[in-house]
Amino acid sequence: MTDPESHVPLPDLNGDDITQMSDVELYDGKEADAVTRVAADLEAVFDVPVQVSAVLGRSRMDVGELLKLGPGTVLELDRRVGEAIDIYVNNRLVARGEVVLVEDKLGVTMTEIIKAEQN
Repeated sequence: MTDPESHVPLPDLNGDDITQMSDVELYDGKEADAVTRVAADLEAVFDVPVQVSAVLGRSRMDVGELLKLGPGTVLELDRRVGEAIDIYVNNRLVARGEVVLVEDKLGVTMTEIIKAEQN
């Protein structure tokens, strides 16, 4: 397990704790200049490909058992229904989330960001 202090909760986007900024406030203050500078600084990495993986769970088995799997086989994972899934970017755990259904496709919504460990 990870240290609870290493998790940064995401804001509730449907809640009342989100402060709405008008267009005048957004483009009229120092915060807007800082956001523009940060976005401009990151522009060089916008096209860098990354591998994103959402892990629903894991299972361990022998090769013989693996070869016996076929269509319709139920594979037991180490997670329970409703438990958070792990989200990896380039094989590094960066967040936890929940599976969601968007139209007729599966997706993942992040519920917490995992802080990078300081080495």
